[in-house]
Amino acid sequence: MISIYKNKGITWIDLESPTIDEVKKLMPKYNIPPIVADELLRPTTRSKIEIYNNIIYAILHFPVYDTTRKISSAHEIDFVVGKNYIITAHSMPIAPLHEIARTFEAGLLMGDKKFGKGSGQILSIIIKSLYDFTLRQLDHVYKKTSAIKDNMFIGKEKEMVKEISYVQGDLIEIKRSVYAHRGVLNSLKVAGEKFFGADFIFYLNSMMRDLERLEGLIENSKETIDLLQDTNNSLLSNRTNEIMKVLTVIAFSTFPLVFLPQVFGMNAKNMPIMGMKGDFWIVVATMISFSLSIIYYFKKKKWL
Repeated sequence: MISIYKNKGITWIDLESPTIDEVKKLMPKYNIPPIVADELLRPTTRSKIEIYNNIIYAILHFPVYDTTRKISSAHEIDFVVGKNYIITAHSMPIAPLHEIARTFEAGLLMGDKKFGKGSGQILSIIIKSLYDFTLRQLDHVYKKTSAIKDNMFIGKEKEMVKEISYVQGDLIEIKRSVYAHRGVLNSLKVAGEKFFGADFIFYLNSMMRDLERLEGLIENSKETIDLLQDTNNSLLSNRTNEIMKVLTVIAFSTFPLVFLPQVFGMNAKNMPIMGMKGDFWIVVATMISFSLSIIYYFKKKKWL
């Protein structure tokens, strides 16, 4: 699907799940090389930038949270930028692009000068909006982290192992997507000034600051979940040790109850106590005394 927006002599073409025919129609008018046209139609796994005579072609991946699967996945957006136009291509609806499109059209109707400084400015506005969108995508990580912190201290350490793994996997995907942007923006810094003019450096620096802020928040989130994992592991270890301690006490305490009946049950001559008056109660009292002595010893050593 093609959506075309025009403002102040700048054309923005947004392609959602583009077809071969749609891309072919754009090739001659917007100087799209065949290799770029081919890449607009198929997904790629890495972000990159390529500089041509008349256009700059860039691929960036942005994390999008899937509410059904409850995990983020990388979604590709391709940018073809010329002197007075910009083309974006993506395989699924991206909320920030629709928001910018409405603002772009509103600016045209109201005479807003926000979009009147060339395609480099439009590129900056789009990417900065996508970074803001990614920040909002991180909200679910903060919510999950807070829930994990609360639950691990109310006896749900075991359940939190899986939840921590989900958050860590989510952050790995977000980090993998976003951290590749720095190389693209650094390359754009060299080519952008020649292509768009000296004013573009201002927009690029603004994009870099947003990226640095996003990277910092991702790193802080990763450090937080790693600390929570260490804390949860300690709580699990302490809980396991407590269980083992109780089992050990039970084993030692019941040992006389098992051992002494076996001794007195031996078919041996001259067995002490056996045959005496009240021999049964003597044996029972002996077993209980041994068990209580062991429990008293553990208490004295503060093992209980």
